[in-house]
Amino acid sequence: MNRRFQFAVVASSTCIVLLLLFGAVKVRSASTSDPYGHLGVYSEVLSRIKLDYVEEPDMKAVTLGAINGLLESLDPFASYLNAAQYKQYQEAQQAKRPDVGLLLSKRFGYLTVVSAAPGSSAAKAGLGTGDVIETISKVSTRDMPLAFAEILMQGEAGSSLEIGVLRARRSETQKVTLVRQPVTYPAVSVRMADNQVGIITTTTLARGRAAEIAAKISELEKQGAKKLILDLRHCAYGIPAEGIAVANLFMDKGLITYTQGQKSNRENFEAVASKAVTKLPLAVITGRGTAGAAEIAAAALLESKRADVVGERTFGDAAVRRPITMDDGGAVILSVAKYYSPSGKAIQDTYVTPNVLQADADAPTDNDDDPNDPNDTPAAKPGTDLPLERAMKLLITIVK
Repeated sequence: MNRRFQFAVVASSTCIVLLLLFGAVKVRSASTSDPYGHLGVYSEVLSRIKLDYVEEPDMKAVTLGAINGLLESLDPFASYLNAAQYKQYQEAQQAKRPDVGLLLSKRFGYLTVVSAAPGSSAAKAGLGTGDVIETISKVSTRDMPLAFAEILMQGEAGSSLEIGVLRARRSETQKVTLVRQPVTYPAVSVRMADNQVGIITTTTLARGRAAEIAAKISELEKQGAKKLILDLRHCAYGIPAEGIAVANLFMDKGLITYTQGQKSNRENFEAVASKAVTKLPLAVITGRGTAGAAEIAAAALLESKRADVVGERTFGDAAVRRPITMDDGGAVILSVAKYYSPSGKAIQDTYVTPNVLQADADAPTDNDDDPNDPNDTPAAKPGTDLPLERAMKLLITIVK
């Protein structure tokens, strides 16, 4: 049985179990909002497993799997950490040690790559959006808390880490060795293209990036730019405040985003006219690795009709998360509020879908160009950047 088939079986089994549990809840509970009815179903399922399973189960592992499955069904970025793991998590947050440069989420119980930081060990190894991390140091990531996996990725500069990766069009897991190192992001880059189009590219929206982008806009306008492209592909890292600030550079009025949660009142973030720096026609490019702060900016610019958004649907990650401590010293890291687009769409749930869809021909599908490998597919023409070409064509048709 190859790894891809195993992964498919696990995914299918998970879906079946969730559907059975959902059906049981509907039958046993008079009201879907009755928490005791849900707990009763869980207790009965647990009892049946203990009494009727083909062999005596490891109930600790069963319970842990149930907790992780519950969290993943709510939020692919949530984690449950026991007391010892939470202590390690707190220490890691303070230390900020070198890592391999991967931003991760959970999917079907396994770790999934959201994005690899440009220039990082992970990026150099060809890891990209959608790759599944099956093992870390030969330990399965099945039901491994996301936050704990992030701790394992960190360590002393120069130390190595072996991971098992399941990639598209590959039937077997590939072993990849990564080297931990401080992750540094390239500065915002700009260039003038034909037809007086200025192109701005950033791979992070960390603190201070909005001011840097503002300066680059001014630089491009001095060079004669009449139209702009903001390239947010592979931009998964950053803080929401910078995404809001970047949108405000191009918007002089209107709602940019808002946050809201079960116990968090709605908080609106409106564009401030004095913070807008340009009215030039704009196109934004997104990809599967666009996440978080970059999604907030893209959603606002799209729905305000300030810009066309070209490319692929984004990853879907824009929430306020915090650790909620438990009586035993452990913690649940959970989304307590979500960021919404101006029209009221939860970005984490609905993503940002471009109004001009265009797949990226240069997106890596397989990082081993073996002409004798039937799993390999022909690469796109070298140097082709279809989303950028599409964005350029859109802007050219705008008379300014």
